[in-house]
Amino acid sequence: MGRSFEVRKASMAKTQGAKIKVYSKYGKEIYMSAKNGGTDPDSNLSLRRLMEKAKKDQVPSHVIEKAIDKASGGGGEDFATARYEGFGPGGCSVIVDCLTDNNNRTYMDVRQCFVKNNAKIGAPGAVAHMFDHQAVFQFKGDDEEAVMEALIMADVDVSDIEAEDGAITVFAPHTEFFKVKNALSDALPEVAMDVEEITFVPQAMHPVAGDDVAAFEKFMDMLNDCDDVQNVYHNAEIEG
Repeated sequence: MGRSFEVRKASMAKTQGAKIKVYSKYGKEIYMSAKNGGTDPDSNLSLRRLMEKAKKDQVPSHVIEKAIDKASGGGGEDFATARYEGFGPGGCSVIVDCLTDNNNRTYMDVRQCFVKNNAKIGAPGAVAHMFDHQAVFQFKGDDEEAVMEALIMADVDVSDIEAEDGAITVFAPHTEFFKVKNALSDALPEVAMDVEEITFVPQAMHPVAGDDVAAFEKFMDMLNDCDDVQNVYHNAEIEG
């Protein structure tokens, strides 16, 4: 496909408040996964993936355990998923995933982020077709043929493999996450994964330049400050 994948890793939290916000988002997502699919990570693969991701992002064990204990109690909050799509500053495409216990509040919060930054919130499906929902793995290396051979031998469905700047990136359908993860672990047990996640990968990048750059950064900051926002995906490519 010749499509480069821009690794957007969250910057290290600079304040205790920022850390608490990250912990809260993970806690909410782990709680929902455990409540809907069971508290045993061996049978609930979604929960296992979230727990592994949380540990990688240095979320304390007690935060993870508290969320699972809460889910096993059967009561507590009743969160629901909400997805909003639209066009950000400069016309880039944006997907905002939320977990909420009040849809009206969340919609108004997210809508304000769009309205205040020369952006436009759209109807469901407005931009999702411009992204591929994929499992993405990235690690250090340059022999993409050996990686492809290992994945083929493991009978894994892979969309694309890229080798660039000393890193190999594997793209696969999001349903293949654990098959790819296990195949890579078996073939490359000594390699540490820099990225292993399910995400929306843009099919094409959209340039954002000039005055739109500052508006885009403010837009992203406002979205990330919303308590109900879990993930933001976009195809913006900042120029200049």
